[in-house]
Amino acid sequence: MKRFRLPMLLGMLCMTTFVQAQTAQTIPLEEAYWTLEEGAKATFETFDDRPTMLLDGKAFAKGIEFSNGVLEMDVYANSKRSFAGFLFRKQDRNFEEVYMRMHKSGQVDAVQYTPTYHGDSNWQLYPEHQAQVTFATQRWNHLRVVVDNWTATVFINDKEVLQVNHLKSGHNKGELGVWALLGNRFSNVSITQTGDAMVKEPFPAPTPDEGIIAEWQLTEAKPYTEGEIAFSDLEKAKTITARTEQSGLLPISKYMAKPTSGNFEANPEAYTVASTTISVAADQTKLFSFDYSDKIVVYLNGSPIFYGNNAFRSKNNQFQGHIGLGANKIPLQLKKGINTLHCVVIDKANGWGLVGKLE
Repeated sequence: MKRFRLPMLLGMLCMTTFVQAQTAQTIPLEEAYWTLEEGAKATFETFDDRPTMLLDGKAFAKGIEFSNGVLEMDVYANSKRSFAGFLFRKQDRNFEEVYMRMHKSGQVDAVQYTPTYHGDSNWQLYPEHQAQVTFATQRWNHLRVVVDNWTATVFINDKEVLQVNHLKSGHNKGELGVWALLGNRFSNVSITQTGDAMVKEPFPAPTPDEGIIAEWQLTEAKPYTEGEIAFSDLEKAKTITARTEQSGLLPISKYMAKPTSGNFEANPEAYTVASTTISVAADQTKLFSFDYSDKIVVYLNGSPIFYGNNAFRSKNNQFQGHIGLGANKIPLQLKKGINTLHCVVIDKANGWGLVGKLE
């Protein structure tokens, strides 16, 4: 009888486990293997000599939890406005999303990554997580997403197109799904599991640049009706503390849910009040550099000093409403002692955010 030394045997077992973990698992495109989100529509049928799912909405793979690995799918060419991709590490209504916008072929935002918080997408807040891609127009397009701890690398038709260095949901595992907006056809959906993400949080607490307002006090999210907010109500509202990302961006949806969300531009508007105090030793003027999504009203010491509208398509049909520090600058006439800045941030969809810096 052939004998193996213990170290050799353990090594062989580890190698076997590793090989098994690297094996791609195809998820059958049959109704029994998927759970549809409320309102989603799916048809399972043979198309182009292969099993397919024609989907509008979100569909979750039953019994699969995903952490690290490779996600792959084919999506049939579609020139009409539509979206198609993966969502992963879903817990409750928070998850990561990577998707194709094939009607945007050749444009700088043809592929996007965004975290979704409380059911709301946030792509407007992260223009750096978009990529210019030219899609095939007469055949299947292959999407591959390689997830490794807190990074994701995106390939389209075997070409690397986007690197996300910091996945933002904070989850290291969760449900796996595919989604389509306005209808797309999927085939060859597969997953390769490579183990669990090693840590829950990827980096130490961020230290924003000097002058960045890194901490805000936020009030509860409420429905917004223009002209019906009294400043006296803002001062009395209870608040929670929210810290920004290292860039200074405050993703508001990460900290609170809107009264109504998840319906894109069909959402009614909601607002929160983000406030901070500024202490100075003598009367002086400081420049407040900031940006926001979608709308804002800025108060200094109880007086309104700025109103702006940065909403998707608010300026023209091509206006994206992306957010970036330095887009707006106003002088703050500060008095000796403590001054209070209140920002009423109003949002409908696509990213609820604020970034500010004192210069």
